[in-house]
Amino acid sequence: MDNFYVVSFNSTHHAIRTEKLLEKNGITITTMPTPREIAASCGLSIKFDISQIDQINKIMKENSLERRGIFKIVRDDQENRKAIKIED
Repeated sequence: MDNFYVVSFNSTHHAIRTEKLLEKNGITITTMPTPREIAASCGLSIKFDISQIDQINKIMKENSLERRGIFKIVRDDQENRKAIKIED
């Protein structure tokens, strides 16, 4: 699997609300179980294309949506995955 980006949440409510708002605004996303590399209280995350990060940040800010952070999930040379937090 290639590297990818996810928004992780503290609550399922914010994850579902974010999903609906992003889809309503034409942003292509995938809702998925939170990768195990991210310790989170919510089991849902939203996978997105990094080219859409500014739109996602704008929509989340305008709608006061809380999140745990934005993470880049990467795989090292030994095929181990790790999460790198790129934004709060």
